Amino acid sequence: MEICSSARGGLAKLIIFMLITLIVFIFILGLLVFVHELGHFVAARKNGVKVEEFGFGFPPRMFGVKRGDTIYSLNWIPLGGFVKIKGEAGENREDADSFAHKKIWQRALILASGVLMNFVLAAVLLSFGFMIGLPQAIDGENGYARIRDAKIQIIQVLDGTPAKEAKIETGDTLLSIDGVKIEEISQMQDYVAGKIGVPVKMIFDRSGGEIEKEVTPVFLPETGRGSIGVGLLKSGIVSYPWYLSLWKGAEATASFTGNVIIAFYELIKNLIVAQKVSVDLSGPVGIAVLTGQVARMGFIYLLQFTAMLSINLAVINFLPFPALDGGRIIFLIIEKIRRRPVSQKIENLVHNIGFAMLMVLILLVTYRDVAKFSDKFVGLWERIIK
Repeated sequence: MEICSSARGGLAKLIIFMLITLIVFIFILGLLVFVHELGHFVAARKNGVKVEEFGFGFPPRMFGVKRGDTIYSLNWIPLGGFVKIKGEAGENREDADSFAHKKIWQRALILASGVLMNFVLAAVLLSFGFMIGLPQAIDGENGYARIRDAKIQIIQVLDGTPAKEAKIETGDTLLSIDGVKIEEISQMQDYVAGKIGVPVKMIFDRSGGEIEKEVTPVFLPETGRGSIGVGLLKSGIVSYPWYLSLWKGAEATASFTGNVIIAFYELIKNLIVAQKVSVDLSGPVGIAVLTGQVARMGFIYLLQFTAMLSINLAVINFLPFPALDGGRIIFLIIEKIRRRPVSQKIENLVHNIGFAMLMVLILLVTYRDVAKFSDKFVGLWERIIK
């Protein structure tokens, strides 16, 4: 099969895009895991526990340098990192510098510090983001906020409405109606409310290009007035003075964390009660694809996306599931109640089973991601070879 010069150019662009996506994905994943493991490392050292190795990436080892009692290594598989803590599997219980020798609260702190560092990273990224400007809904006037690139976006298209028939899509940005520039949601709503049965010409921005739609407003019982059947959101790039950005970053971190916890609660509840998955899960492949899409949108969107991933990683790691930090803390709580530790063999067995279950889940989600995004890869390839 021969590929023409234009197709070769398309193939080159695809390869470059995929390489950039892969590099950005590895960098973000490495940052998140590095910060997580750094939390464990610092907490262990502060509590007098020996850290035998702090590795960036996973073995096999590329090289390592020993400083004090710790080997700092760089490994060939660049997907995260690890810390090897003395006594983390229950051994060397009699040694003062062993994890197993420390008090329950110290061990709990060491285990929880990775999660805490991911929250700190998210707050730092969001605080910096609010200094330079982050995409945000504009729902009122704030005298301290600086707003740029304000726009009216479509966030919902109701079925059986003129907007649906005109193939208006979620994410479209409304620019004008009948030549009138639209700057406020109420401006658009009031205009179409007085145009029931009269076709109007609407200009949208979709993925950087302008499109024109002719839509005829109708009376909708849902709104009680003339409408085309869309949900609207005014958004923009919002920034704050540095002293407010710190607070806004912490506030956004808390808000995002609450939303993630609620999402996991709904997921688990529906999985148990209705035996169905109520939210869209993504594994490594799905996250890599999303990373590429967000990276193309710009740095500030990638910054916000990284903060969200850090929060998700923190919440997941703190779930009371074997092999995760939260699962290990559950065993410390049991030890506190029983006044003696659980048999190390039993605990290790439970964690190994939990780890195996997580690996199976990751494989299933990865398979689902490949199936879900396969049409995009096939479409790209077909456009290249045509």
